[in-house]
Amino acid sequence: MSFKEEINRRRTFGIISHPDAGKTTLTEKLLLFGGAIQEAGAVKSNKIKKGATSDFMEIERQRGISVATSVLAFEYNGIKINILDTPGHKDFAEDTFRTLTAVDSVIVVIDVAKGVEEQTEKLVEVCRMRNIPMIVFINKLDREGKDAFDLLDEVEQKLGLKVTPLSFPIGMGYEFKGIYNIWEKNVNLFKGDSKQHINDTVEISDLNSEELDTLVGYKAAQTLRDEIELVDGIYPEFDKEAYLSGNLQPVFFGSALNNFGVRELLDCFVEIAPKPRAKQSEERLVQPDEKQFSGFVFKIHANMDPNHRNRLAFVKIVSGEFKRNTPYLHVRHDKKLKFSSPNAFFAEKKEIVDISYPGDIVGLQDSGNFKIGDTLTEGEILNYKGIPSFSPEHFRYINNADPMKAKQLYKGIDQLMDEGVAQLFTLDYNGRKVIGTVGALQYEVIQYRLEHEYGAKCTYENLNVHKACWVEVDNEKSDEFKDFLRVKQRYLARDKQNQLVFLADSMFTLQMTQQKYPSIKFHMTSEFG
Repeated sequence: MSFKEEINRRRTFGIISHPDAGKTTLTEKLLLFGGAIQEAGAVKSNKIKKGATSDFMEIERQRGISVATSVLAFEYNGIKINILDTPGHKDFAEDTFRTLTAVDSVIVVIDVAKGVEEQTEKLVEVCRMRNIPMIVFINKLDREGKDAFDLLDEVEQKLGLKVTPLSFPIGMGYEFKGIYNIWEKNVNLFKGDSKQHINDTVEISDLNSEELDTLVGYKAAQTLRDEIELVDGIYPEFDKEAYLSGNLQPVFFGSALNNFGVRELLDCFVEIAPKPRAKQSEERLVQPDEKQFSGFVFKIHANMDPNHRNRLAFVKIVSGEFKRNTPYLHVRHDKKLKFSSPNAFFAEKKEIVDISYPGDIVGLQDSGNFKIGDTLTEGEILNYKGIPSFSPEHFRYINNADPMKAKQLYKGIDQLMDEGVAQLFTLDYNGRKVIGTVGALQYEVIQYRLEHEYGAKCTYENLNVHKACWVEVDNEKSDEFKDFLRVKQRYLARDKQNQLVFLADSMFTLQMTQQKYPSIKFHMTSEFG
């Protein structure tokens, strides 16, 4: 296959939703269709002890939530699909924001009973900022939920999207009979018994045929005819260009747990979803079909394999071909590195690949060279942007609970921070370490991982900080800045990149400080300038 053909057959997307809307289950069912797994492990069910293929950290299994973003790849109808399954839990939102820099399109999963939830709103907002094409999947139709038209309205109003349904439910919950596929003009009947294997469809091209009455009953058939007529009247026709530019969002209905409506979603996705897209770097716009390789690190995962303390840097390939054992330039360090065993992923299975193309995600063994946002190229100086650190919401001192294990503790903290689990601040005046996180659940994850992966125990102590603000100053020699350093010394810290950070204990303090020192700028994210 030519280089162009390889690019054209790749689709890289992320799945986003509020926790519990069924994201991990949907991921599994997509893998089932791709023939990548034979049997789906019901994510929450205790009967099947396998656990979901894409949740592989112990704490995820215990809580039934996805903490780390996993990367899964499979082939379907000659198309190579890369899925990035993101954590839905809001405490891990930062990881999800970063992942969104690496996808070309997104599937938004919405629970039929709960409708649009807060976490979904935040994530969709990020997608809209970047004009990422979105497909909406309304899940759990076998349960009682909101009316289909009400849901479509809610998606339009709360998420600010413009939707067009490409499939439509026949009944819902207890009355759920199946789905009419508007995209392919056929009817899928729901039998509701087979959860593990893939259902058959009954093709009906004409909604007015009597066959429909026999299949779903006269009443349901009549309702469906009326509803489809309404859909045709209210919603715009599907327009691929509008979808690709982020201005129109197709909607599918289904039940991922019962494997229903998933094939329709996948077939349509393969046909309409964007191929790898161009990406803006600080220097210029980079096209996927350029000959020179470039890519960026959007995630670092330590200890993928608990027996080997290894780290993997996940690199999204933007342009050119990435070849094994070829030296590439690490732009920030300005040095050449080569990789003897780049990994491609399928959940817990990894395989070594010789060559990867734009759109692919490669895992590189890392001994501490990478941090999130780093760029690799064939020699050109490029910096891909858009992976900021946000100001944390929670702050705690971290203390060593076992003096014999100080070295392990610091190594563990160091690696977990590189991974982007949380942020580390070191106070200027006494050198104490402060961990800042977006959500409180991360402290539990850090404590658990320090103990189980590094053999170090830690305790926390509360610290009253409202926001961490990155400090920007034009003239470090000015009297105003010197006064600021003297007066606020107890509240000043350094982040991992040694940038100066002001830890404000309240909104009021921050406002007063801004008024008192007008020449100093305070930023809520680490990317400025």
